[in-house]
Formats: sequence, structure tokens, C-alpha cells
Amino acid sequence: MSLPPAVSSSNASLQPLPIAPSLARLNAEFDALDACHQKVLDTLAELGMVLERLQDEGVSAAVRAGAQRVVTFFDTTAHDHHAEEDRLVFPPLLEGTDAGLAEKVRRLQQDHVWLEQDWQELKLQLEAIAKGYSWYDPDQLRAAVGVFVALYLDHIDLEESIVYPSAHRRLSERAHAGAARVAAEQQRLRAA
Repeated sequence: MSLPPAVSSSNASLQPLPIAPSLARLNAEFDALDACHQKVLDTLAELGMVLERLQDEGVSAAVRAGAQRVVTFFDTTAHDHHAEEDRLVFPPLLEGTDAGLAEKVRRLQQDHVWLEQDWQELKLQLEAIAKGYSWYDPDQLRAAVGVFVALYLDHIDLEESIVYPSAHRRLSERAHAGAARVAAEQQRLRAA
């Protein structure tokens, strides 16, 4: 077995491997996920303002620009955010023994599917507005926005109140276990 550069049998003062960057990276990833939630909330508020202004102004330049910002955000940043949750947050909780928590994670995974479906329907009308067309259906648009916003708010609440803290704790425990393993290996090498 090849030892990492920081651990070698010829190094009299064995230096611990840097576990802190791992924990720091984990904290940074969760901070980024939280920050993205704030951006989602801000963009949902902008979506509401687009609807209000649309009713008052029609397809004005400001309404078109707001609709385009909403489309761009949910097509890119929000989409990438869900992929990051699927990669980082959900797997360790699905591997655990807490069946209730795993059920909440599966619900969030289903939410991602529904949010994407809702978004694709909503996006068609918003793209038309962003391009200056007025063929949208105001009642259908209002109803679609209401469903989309309600689902997103519920989704974020569940993630931030239960799932993120649990995932962060589980991943931190893994990082600490890795640090303990490295320390034990260093101790074994010192004793040899």
C-alpha cells in the first residue's frame, strides 16, 4: 500500500494529512446550497413581480427582461442546484438506517421531478413573454406560478429544516472518521 505524501516511514515527524480542507469544502458546499436557496426565493419573488407588472403593463420591456431573468435562472442555476443535491445531499441519507429520513429524501427527489415538469410548462409562457409575445393565458399562468411557488417553498423548507442538517452531520462524521483512520495509521507507523 502506498502512503500519501504527508505520511512516509522516513518522515520522523509524521504530519497529519489535512482533513480540515475536506471539512472546509463540505461546509462551503452546504453554504453554496443555502445561498442558492436564497437566490431561488429571490427569483420566485421576481416571478411574482413579473405577474403583477404583466397585469398592469402588459408585455413591457421591464416585464420581458424580468421574465428572461426568471427563465435563465431556473434553466441553469436552479437545475444545477438540484443536480448538486442529488450528488451531495441525498445519497448518504438514503444509505442510512433512518427510514423516516430516507422517505423525506425520496419525497424531495420526487419534488425535483415535479418541479422540473412544472417548470417546463411554465417556461413556455415565460419565454413567450420574454420575447414580447402576448399569447399567454393569464389565468393559466397565475395558476401555474401558484403551484410552482408553493411546491418550491415546501421543498426548501423540508431541505433546510431536516434534510440538510442531517446530511451535513452524516458527511461530517465520515470526514471525522477519515481523520481518525489517518491518525490511527500514523500511530501504527510510529510504533513500527
